[in-house]
Amino acid sequence: MAKLYFNYSAMNAGKSAILLQAAHNYRERGMHVLLMKPELDRREGTGMIRSRIGLSAPADTFGPETDLEAHILAHHAREPLACVLVDEAQFLTRDQAWQLARVSDGAGIPVLCYGIRTDFRGELFEGSAVLLAIADSLREIRTICWCGRKAGMVARVGADGVVVREGTQVEIGGNERYASLCRAHWREGRLAR
Repeated sequence: MAKLYFNYSAMNAGKSAILLQAAHNYRERGMHVLLMKPELDRREGTGMIRSRIGLSAPADTFGPETDLEAHILAHHAREPLACVLVDEAQFLTRDQAWQLARVSDGAGIPVLCYGIRTDFRGELFEGSAVLLAIADSLREIRTICWCGRKAGMVARVGADGVVVREGTQVEIGGNERYASLCRAHWREGRLAR
């Protein structure tokens, strides 16, 4: 039976690299996969998943209005899929997370989602909250804080280099805008020694 997986972490834990490695493993065995990512994340160009270590692959993009179940099943009808891999899964809507569950349950296609659990305020993203509730398998991918402890929180950093505590939940950025911290340093807003 196929499963819905949610692999989560703070930023810079290697989620995209792990996703791309999984896609490579399927393809190396002659299997077809579908890679997907939200269209709002254009840091690496539209329709590209790229890891910090240089791996990359094209991906279908989706917006909040996209019916992922219909999209995946249409692709599956043209070319049978062994797996669906979703990057930046925190940006899924509630309905889209359930659509992925239906793909797994109904079509028997494994769906592997990768994303951040909480935002810079320590609050769950909508997609992450639903996946934490309904996924068959949860896996934390660990990264470390500057102090060496496990980093489970994400801090937003302003242009002045100071931790930002208020603002909209979604603001796309990378290392120039966000830092992964342990809970203690996240609470303190401390970015380095």
